[in-house]
Amino acid sequence: QVQLAESGGGLVQAGGSLRLSCLATGDMSSVDGMSWYRQAPGKQREQRELVANISTAGNTNYDGSVKDRFTISRDSAKNEVYLQMNNLRPEDTAVYYCHAHGLIAGVSPFVSWGRGTQVAVSS
Repeated sequence: QVQLAESGGGLVQAGGSLRLSCLATGDMSSVDGMSWYRQAPGKQREQRELVANISTAGNTNYDGSVKDRFTISRDSAKNEVYLQMNNLRPEDTAVYYCHAHGLIAGVSPFVSWGRGTQVAVSS
């Protein structure tokens, strides 16, 4: 399976930028895609929202609220996925989680989550 570790969160003023990183270890050949989710203050785990995802082919998708402000990318050689966040807004405040999904041995689906990194945006 795959283990994920996020870094790069912090406190920033509105309009500022942060770059989140997610280091993946384990069987990367089993991964089909990786994503960033976020859990806003007061929300439950089941209410995490998808921010962006990237496939092994490099195709990307974004939630409408972050499109044109956030960019997801990956460095396959380093097994890292990044989320560049520009023009941050107070409503972007959340714990950001790295997520991976795929098939073990091409058969058994799996999902992995990191422990999250806190992003706080002050107005």
